[in-house]
Amino acid sequence: MKQPIVNCPHCGKIIVWDTSNRYRPFCSERCKMIDLGQWASESYRIPDAETDADTEKPNEDVFKDEQ
Repeated sequence: MKQPIVNCPHCGKIIVWDTSNRYRPFCSERCKMIDLGQWASESYRIPDAETDADTEKPNEDVFKDEQ
């Protein structure tokens, strides 16, 4: 069976998805640690559009009632 070929999520280098690569899906320890550092510094975030929209409308309504 042919082993899948993937791109490293950080640098884009083409690698073979193999169990002998202990850093998969990354090509190296360096790429893996850079990615971990980005998670730790909160560079990666999942947008929470529902919470932002929900919190803005009630606040606007409260200020209108006070005026």
